[in-house]
Amino acid sequence: MAEKPSEEPRPESAAPSDDVWEQFLRDSEAGVPDSAPKEPSARARMVTERLRALDEAQAAAAGRKGRRFGRSRPVAPARPEGWRTGPAWRETDGRASRRRTMWSVIGVLTAAALAVVAVNPSAALSWLPGGLGGGGADASGASASGVDASGMDASGVEASPLAPETARPTGAPGEAKGIPTRERPFTGSPAARWEAGADAIRLPRAKAVNGVPAARIEEALRGTKDFLAAANLDPAVLKGGEPVKALALVDPLEADYLADLRAAVRRPTEDNDPVSAFTRFDPEKVDLVGDVRVRGRMTVAPDTAAEGRAMITADYTFVYGVARAGGDETTRVIVRRVLQVDAADPSRYQGTEGRLWIRDLASEIGNDDCREGDGLINPSFFSDLLSASPQAGETRDPYDRSTGVSREDECGVVSRT
Repeated sequence: MAEKPSEEPRPESAAPSDDVWEQFLRDSEAGVPDSAPKEPSARARMVTERLRALDEAQAAAAGRKGRRFGRSRPVAPARPEGWRTGPAWRETDGRASRRRTMWSVIGVLTAAALAVVAVNPSAALSWLPGGLGGGGADASGASASGVDASGMDASGVEASPLAPETARPTGAPGEAKGIPTRERPFTGSPAARWEAGADAIRLPRAKAVNGVPAARIEEALRGTKDFLAAANLDPAVLKGGEPVKALALVDPLEADYLADLRAAVRRPTEDNDPVSAFTRFDPEKVDLVGDVRVRGRMTVAPDTAAEGRAMITADYTFVYGVARAGGDETTRVIVRRVLQVDAADPSRYQGTEGRLWIRDLASEIGNDDCREGDGLINPSFFSDLLSASPQAGETRDPYDRSTGVSREDECGVVSRT
């Protein structure tokens, strides 16, 4: 079995340590009560909160906009039996591990933003972050291209999508102001010029790799695309339905993993939450608006551990426009999936024809409320943020594809949605 992610909870407050309590108990027995840990007074707590608010305001002034990363939601790791050989059996060198860790994100306002919202709501709305274009391979800033934050050119015509991503970008997309609406959910987002739907998942040219025939590579590439589309674009799945098509693509020889996925969908838990693999929302709480914007790339590389095996890596970011059910308030959810699939020479290794052997699936989710085990992504809207408490944490840009997927188990701050 693969090493299970640590389940040790993060401290929610500065509780007295075990050493402090042990000292207190010893002193109590000796009749020395003054060492008892004391609860901070209401005034002390108020001062602490004010200081924290000042820190948040200073961070916001320096360009750190308040958004919280959620806690990672690992699906119970299961190490597959590995590729079984065909008629001439031999053991492979090692077995593929599968890590399905994700970040989820909840938006929060800084203390400074809360103050501004009370005095000048329109000014606060203008602070809502977004971006268009980007650095590196995604460079397409509005000033250079003449395209505004909503993806329109100077004449009001929708601009053409960005060229497909062919390599990892060298930086995050650039910034631009804009407020999403039901009619234009990607206004102010880099996704305004991303392609939409499954057509954005392009396959590289299939060729023989490390002894794996080109036909087998092509079959695995097509299956990888089908899985990503079934898991992240299927309208029924997005509305909370069972990912029947995606599950049907997993090789039944991966029995433990397949059982984990099915159990996650039917009985979500903190350790086995289906949103680590499938994008699902609650249709009673949110409406999906607009199409789904997609950007990424798929590559094929030889498996250096064994002849006759190759690894397909699909790294894609999906951006969803979501509105409050029955309302106009609109926001976005950003989901990044990095899927690794094994492709093997069928004359050497056993596998089920037309099915995928999934080696690894890692995810990040932007704008989710950090709940674990409910099986759904729960985005936060602007009005939700007015009652949220400012919280500190590492700042990350969910649109930044220049770095790898984080596998940390903690909450943090995102720079925009």
